[in-house]
Amino acid sequence: MINIILNNRQESIDVDSMTVQELLNHKNFTFKLLVVKINGKLIKRDSYDEAVIRDGDEVTVLHLVSGG
Repeated sequence: MINIILNNRQESIDVDSMTVQELLNHKNFTFKLLVVKINGKLIKRDSYDEAVIRDGDEVTVLHLVSGG
């Protein structure tokens, strides 16, 4: 089980580790324009399948809204 902080909230997920893409799927984040950071480090979209979230990490997922 990993314990992370996701968008300033404590989360416990029953896995040993997971990638950013697995987290997005698990939490049903379906927005097209997402910004993801792990421990303050920006994760590029093409790295979502490779970037691993570990126990104790602080993860921020923001969706961008365009408008005018």
